[in-house]
Amino acid sequence: MSESSVSVDLNPKALQLRQSLSKSFFRKGITVAILSGICYGLYSAFLTAAMSKGIWADWYGDNLAGLSAFVIVYMLGALGSAVNDTSSAIWCLLIAASKGKLGDFFRSIKTKPGAVMIVCALFGGPIASTAYVVALQMAGSIVIPITALCPAIGAILGRILFKQELNGRMIVGVIVCVSASILIGSTGMGGDAPDGMLLGCLIALIAAFGWGIEGCIAGYGTTLIDFEIGITIRQTTSGLTNLIILIPLLSLIAGDISIAPQIIIGAVSSAPAMLFFAISGFFAVYAYSLWYKGNSMCGAPLGMACNGAYSFWGPFFCWLLLGVFMGQDGWMLQPKAWIAAVLMFVGICLIAFNPLELFRKKEAVQNVGA
Repeated sequence: MSESSVSVDLNPKALQLRQSLSKSFFRKGITVAILSGICYGLYSAFLTAAMSKGIWADWYGDNLAGLSAFVIVYMLGALGSAVNDTSSAIWCLLIAASKGKLGDFFRSIKTKPGAVMIVCALFGGPIASTAYVVALQMAGSIVIPITALCPAIGAILGRILFKQELNGRMIVGVIVCVSASILIGSTGMGGDAPDGMLLGCLIALIAAFGWGIEGCIAGYGTTLIDFEIGITIRQTTSGLTNLIILIPLLSLIAGDISIAPQIIIGAVSSAPAMLFFAISGFFAVYAYSLWYKGNSMCGAPLGMACNGAYSFWGPFFCWLLLGVFMGQDGWMLQPKAWIAAVLMFVGICLIAFNPLELFRKKEAVQNVGA
């Protein structure tokens, strides 16, 4: 008889304690992943609020600055994403410094996993986050459940790029998610829909693809880097890339490079807006960092499903903050949009894990306890 067998036979209480600790760790992972989705909803709400305050109200309201339609729709969307991610990066650096991890941040940038996180930031920041902000401004919180298609897209891309499993259950989940996104998009096709809502929903799909690609790539990087350092690399790369490269590039496309410094200076010097950007940046830190931490504790599939609940939390907090507390019109969602958000979450769960496994684990734990 092996030494390990003797140990197990002689210490049944130790085995039971180990099972209990594992169960507790698993439950904490689920809680952390759920909190990441809640933080994502809060970050979305405060970001949208920020882009309705101070100089942003002039840009989007009476257009006192005389900006073109291209600048208002696309450059200001990129600017909002840039300011939020830069604010988030500052929070990340402060948190890392307070925990004595700032040196790890600079060392990790030079490593291969650090380079992977930089690539993730490029897909998730300048591409996905900018598309997300543009879509929010054009169509409102209705786009949030559409961006929650990223787990479905990630599952498909994972199969194509990395030969990951894509079984019948997961395919059903993908179909459910796509059906839910179509249902959500249909709410913006009526005669009373605001201008640009359908285009906003289509742009939201770009965000979903960007985050789906990021999710495929990020798994490797975050297995070798502390999740807080990984998020710091991501947010810093995203914020600086948006400010230094993307916005000036869009200025050139608009035909006037001087627009870039003009709107950047205007945005960062607008105190009413920056207060909300500081809050949105803070929640963005935990929207992403708790997602990675939750994945490591309860497994990426289940963590992805719990985080995907932001398809509900996003519209909910936008309605609560912008509609109820700030009294802005247009944030009340139609009933079928809420139903579609719940349907989207069901589809994400089917992609992420087999629901029957939860009952099997519960039975196994009960048998051990008996």
